[in-house]
Amino acid sequence: MSFKIAIIGAGSVGFTKKLFTDILCVPEFQDIEFALTDISEHNLGMIREILEQIVKSNNLPTKVTATTDRRRALEGARYIISCVRVGGLEAYADDIRIPLKYGIDQCVGDTICAGGILYGQRNIPVILDFCKDIREVAAPGAKFLNYANPMAMNTWAAIEYGKVDTIGLCHGVQHGAEQIAEVLGASSVKELDYVCSGINHQTWFVDLRLNGRKIGKDELIAAFEAHPVYSQQEKLRIDVLKRFGVYSTESNGHLSEYLPWYRKRPDEITRWIDMSDWIHGETGGYLRYSTETRNWFETEFPQFLEQAKKPIDPARRSNEHASHILEALETGRVYRGHFNVKNTGVITNLPTDAIIESPGFVDRFGINMVSGITLPEASAATCIASINVQRMSVHAAVTGNIDLLKLAVLHDPLVGAVCTPEEVWQMVDEMVVAQARWLPQYADAVPGAQERLSKAKVKTRDWAGAARRQVRSIEELRAEKAALKATG
Repeated sequence: MSFKIAIIGAGSVGFTKKLFTDILCVPEFQDIEFALTDISEHNLGMIREILEQIVKSNNLPTKVTATTDRRRALEGARYIISCVRVGGLEAYADDIRIPLKYGIDQCVGDTICAGGILYGQRNIPVILDFCKDIREVAAPGAKFLNYANPMAMNTWAAIEYGKVDTIGLCHGVQHGAEQIAEVLGASSVKELDYVCSGINHQTWFVDLRLNGRKIGKDELIAAFEAHPVYSQQEKLRIDVLKRFGVYSTESNGHLSEYLPWYRKRPDEITRWIDMSDWIHGETGGYLRYSTETRNWFETEFPQFLEQAKKPIDPARRSNEHASHILEALETGRVYRGHFNVKNTGVITNLPTDAIIESPGFVDRFGINMVSGITLPEASAATCIASINVQRMSVHAAVTGNIDLLKLAVLHDPLVGAVCTPEEVWQMVDEMVVAQARWLPQYADAVPGAQERLSKAKVKTRDWAGAARRQVRSIEELRAEKAALKATG
C-alpha cells in the first residue's frame, strides 16, 4: 500500500515524531511517503534527520521528504495534517498580555476568549491558503486533518469556506477518560466505556460505564473529591460537575476561561485554580510554559536522535486519533473515536452549522457520526454561547470586518463578565494593531484603529499586578518545593 501524507507545521518536532511513529505502527503503511513542510528550515532539518534515522533503524522502505515549499509538499497527498501556530510565541504573548490589561485573565487563551478569537483571526487566512493548495494540487478527495487550535474555528473555516473534506482532532476526550478511570479505581482505561459530546474543549461525558455498570453523578463527584491530587487540581471542574451533573473533558485552566463565573475577579481566581502546574489555571500559564520550553527540542535533539535508533514498538502507539483514522479508512478495520465535524443534526440541541466534537466510527466508507445525541440543557447552553462567538469570529476572519470582530469579542462569556463595550472596542483595536503583520484581512482597518488608540479615553488598570499579588509566582512554588525536598 502506497500513498502520500503531508504534514504542515512539521517543525513541531515532538508531535510530528509521535504522528510518524504511530502511523508506521500500521503494517500496511510502511511503504508510504511523508512530505514534511514548515516555514522554519532549521526545525524542518531536525525533524527530517530524526525521521530518516527511524526509517533506517527499522529497515523500512518509507520515504521522507522535507521542503519549505508547501505546494510541493501537498502535491498528490492523500492526507494532509496541520499542526501550525501562526505568529508563534510573539503573537501569542499579545493574546494574553493585552487582554490582561483590561481584566481578562486567561490561562491558555487558544480556544475562545479574547486570545483564542485573535488566534483564530491569524490562523484562518492561512488555513484557507492550505485549503486552496489542497484543492489545486493534492490528490482528488484528499482529507485534511486539523490538529491546530482554535480547533472549532479552524475546522469551521476549512469546511465552510475552504471547501475541503476536513476533520478536527484533539486528545482532550482521551485525557478526561483517563482521569475518570483513575478516580473510579479502574486498572485500565479500557474498562471504561463512555459517550462524550459537545464542542471542542467543552465536551461532556454524558454516559459513563465502568465494566458495564453505569456511573452516576454522585458516585463520580465522590470519587473525584476523594482523590488526593485531582480534588485539589480540578476544583473548578468538580464544581461544574456538581452543578451541571456531567464532567468536562478539559483541564481546570482550559475550562475556567470558557465560562463567565470563575475568572472575572482576581480575588476569586485563587479559590478555583491550583498552582502545582500551569494547566490547572495559572494566569498566563501556557504562555509562561511555552516561553520557558521554547527551545526544548534543541537541547533534547541528541536524545531524540538516539531514541530514533530503536525499533518501533507497536505496543507504544499513542491514542492520538490520526493513525487510527488512516488505518480504518485504508484497511477497513473499524475505529471509534471522538471527532470535530459539522453538526448537521448529530447533536439535537446544538446549531446545525456548528463544529461539534462527538463520537463516530471510521471504516472504508469514511467517518460515520453517532447521531441523535441530546446534551443536558446546561451543557448545551454553555456550548451555544461559545458557538455564537465562534461563528462571528470565523465570519470576521474571512471578511476582515473589524466591527464584527469586536462584536464577537464582546459576546465572549468571560470578556462580557469583565469588560464594558468601550473597553472591548479599545482592546480589540490594540490587539489588531499589535498583530497587524499576521492579520492581512484587517490591513484597511489598522489605520483607523491606530487613530482611535491615539485618542483613547479608556484607562486600563493594573490587573496584571492584581493577579500577581493574588497568585503565587512559579518561582515561589519552585522554592517551596525545593525546601520541602531538602527537608525530606
